[in-house]
Amino acid sequence: MQQSEENDAFESMGLIERQIEALLFVSTQPVSSDELADHLGISAKRAEEAIASIKRNYERHSGLTLLNVAGGWQMATAPDLADVVDSFSSYLSMQRIRLSRAALETLSVIAYNQPVTMAEIEEIRSVRCDRVVETLLKNGLIDRPHRENRKKSQRRYRTTDKFLEVFGLSSISALPTLDELREEQTEEEEGYDGIYQDEKQNDDTESGESEQ
Repeated sequence: MQQSEENDAFESMGLIERQIEALLFVSTQPVSSDELADHLGISAKRAEEAIASIKRNYERHSGLTLLNVAGGWQMATAPDLADVVDSFSSYLSMQRIRLSRAALETLSVIAYNQPVTMAEIEEIRSVRCDRVVETLLKNGLIDRPHRENRKKSQRRYRTTDKFLEVFGLSSISALPTLDELREEQTEEEEGYDGIYQDEKQNDDTESGESEQ
């Protein structure tokens, strides 16, 4: 019986409630009940009743809620879903990151030498890196101490927690060592050499057979 009553309450949203819900959905800022009433040609009291009805339905059946912010109403995700929403937002943020080869090389320099100054980064890479560093800062992959009152070339940069999340690292110590990277590169090069030798041998064999 109680379940039936809840379903009835959920289905009781009328046209005004649905219109207000749609307006709040498309609004990028809080909207007051007076503004909603004025736009829909209804009384402020009727708008407030509709808002209350929407809010009750959301609390019972939805992953959304209505917040009273700065004298107006704004649609938001339910507070109890904050963890899953935050993790998904982080996932989407990571998906949007696209780094150039120069940015990846600069990020590697910072990761393995942090804290490191712009002058040191540019000395290692032998090119100017100010624009690349700005890109990494905007993407939240690196940071610098905000209290440092230094010249731009002397500011020290380090990786962030977001850097660890994007690259699936538990901590900065989980980065492969330079020796491990060199060993992996050597193995890859040897693999390419082996493939090249096999292909060359096959070409020589085919050439010999055609000559016969």
